[in-house]
Amino acid sequence: MNPRIVALGTAVPETSYTQEELVRLFGAGNPKINRLFLGSHIRKRHLTLPPPGPLGMPEETVEELLDRHRTGILREGGRAVARALELGGLQPETIDYLVCVTSTGYLCPGATALLIAQHGFREDIHRVDVVGMGCNAALNALQPLVQFLRSRPGALGLLVCIETCSAAYVHNDRIGTAVVNSLFGDAAAAALLAGPAAPVPHLDANLPVLEDFESQIILEALHTMRFDLERGKLSFHLDRDIPYFLGAHCQKPLNRLLERQGLKKRQIDHWLIHSGGRKVIDSIKMNLDLSDHDVRHTLHVLEEYGNISSCSVLFSMQELAREGTIRPGDRGILMAMGPGAAIELALLRW
Repeated sequence: MNPRIVALGTAVPETSYTQEELVRLFGAGNPKINRLFLGSHIRKRHLTLPPPGPLGMPEETVEELLDRHRTGILREGGRAVARALELGGLQPETIDYLVCVTSTGYLCPGATALLIAQHGFREDIHRVDVVGMGCNAALNALQPLVQFLRSRPGALGLLVCIETCSAAYVHNDRIGTAVVNSLFGDAAAAALLAGPAAPVPHLDANLPVLEDFESQIILEALHTMRFDLERGKLSFHLDRDIPYFLGAHCQKPLNRLLERQGLKKRQIDHWLIHSGGRKVIDSIKMNLDLSDHDVRHTLHVLEEYGNISSCSVLFSMQELAREGTIRPGDRGILMAMGPGAAIELALLRW
């Protein structure tokens, strides 16, 4: 039997900005940058930003950005963890395995140690920090957690994604920088997982069992999504051809996964796809022959939060659970895309 997700907790910074407000802070006066911000399908984003100066956003030090990353782990990450535990009716000391995901900064000790100290998890808890894998990392991190719970059916695990993307912003007049600053938001999401024999006081029947995984790395697109260093700061780069590469390759892992499970695409009832940006979503839709209805949660997360990196697929899953359309026996595909370039899939069942 396979582990299942029993509760989801999410959190975002209290401060949010419309795209109109953000374009005034990051690029007012440049028509190309204005079009990037206002033509992105994004309505608003939650961000942790310093007070603007007379010329817009101030230049921040590496230390200030790392401090924001640490704050996001403890504040948004801490709230997401607390919410998932509350919904599952569990205490921190019951958790056997903690996996934390982030790509918005590097700390040592990392997010697992910070959250263990904050919440009082057991000192013998198993833990893994997944750092720098980008927007697909939630699915990469789920795989060792699921394997652990298959081997220990009575155990409980927690996946926590914390992406303070504003801690990786730089400010200049380049279009490539503006693409990043127009797209990403801050968020955290925590998924509480239970082995098939684990006692869970509260179990959300609208959350799925994790049945299988599949991966696709696109080596010819290895450098299309990457962090560069700009004056000692992380600066994220997105190539304009990313939607093409992802769309051209997304059928391959899907076909392998469905064939291995003896399924046809028409048997998939729900599609939870990373909110990577409108062009990426359109490319995936076209190549998999999906409708706007199929990706309604993906589009809504993009509209309300922007690209929140590894958190986005868990936000979409939460929206689907709240929608109340799940039926027993439904199947779903969880799909995320990120640096590598990589496409990661999980097969879901309710």
